[in-house]
Amino acid sequence: MRFSLRLNNDLAPAEYAALARAAEDAGFDQIWVSDDLFLRSAPVLLATMAASTRRIEVGSGILNPYTIHTSELAMLAATMDELSGNRFNLGLSVGAPDFLKWIGIRPARPLAVMRETIGAVRTLLRGESAAVDGGFLEWSEEAYLRFAPPRSTPVYLGAMGPRMLALAGELADGVLPLLFPPEHYFAARPLIAEGEARRDAALGPLDVAACIWVSLADDRAAARRVLAEKIAYYGRAFSPLILGRLGLAAADFDAIEHAIMTERDTEKACRLVEADARMMRIGVVGDTADVIARLEPLVAAGARHLSFGPPLGPDPLQAVRILGRDVVQHFR
Repeated sequence: MRFSLRLNNDLAPAEYAALARAAEDAGFDQIWVSDDLFLRSAPVLLATMAASTRRIEVGSGILNPYTIHTSELAMLAATMDELSGNRFNLGLSVGAPDFLKWIGIRPARPLAVMRETIGAVRTLLRGESAAVDGGFLEWSEEAYLRFAPPRSTPVYLGAMGPRMLALAGELADGVLPLLFPPEHYFAARPLIAEGEARRDAALGPLDVAACIWVSLADDRAAARRVLAEKIAYYGRAFSPLILGRLGLAAADFDAIEHAIMTERDTEKACRLVEADARMMRIGVVGDTADVIARLEPLVAAGARHLSFGPPLGPDPLQAVRILGRDVVQHFR
């Protein structure tokens, strides 16, 4: 079994060093940080976590080739591996259209873009020229790293939709499927397997991280509140596959999005989320017994990597320690 933590890039930089050390001490194998627009810069936070730890792998969860050029993704991966002693994982995806629209980007042909991006990054990290004449990338023979990359950094693909999940199974070293709710594993895993059927054996086994949201606290109301805030901010960006499983559609988040983005009234947005039981099913709220109960069916079905994401709880540092003590030890 493998275990990982996922953090949003919305905390002060000093908190990431403390969380990474706590995760390492608690027995986690990986820690990931998102790079959502207009929050803290994930590459800076990743460097901070790598420099603060010795064993745990650190990963970008996720970067996209629309806002960070593919050449710079390879540069970052190689440099982070140099800094961390080959502990970096490059998490990629196309990003969320609902957020990219803020800066006038409309991601076109996402599957083709990710296929070209993964291929080019891997070529550069092998120390080779990545000349390519594609629909997204048009590079000359001069496209190569001017320093020796330490290795071909593992590439994880963030995926929500059916075709992106299948592409991850086919091409990536690992996949970060968002399982909202956790039971969505039983819909997502067969889609990943469709891609695995086309997978080149030379890539090796695929690491499937069962990515869930948890909010832990003795005060259940406080735990519900912090989960509701995350759902209010990100809910509209979830794929139709996820929303449909919950009996929701993007339009159900219209009033919530207006409250949090336009009115900037977080309390109002959270009240709207908490009033909808379907939305609150996206994550697990309560104590570690609640988390274990929701995850045991996934493990029984073959899940071998459990990944716990934000908000974690009102006190994320304490939540990391409790998850390590109770959940990691239970399943390990």
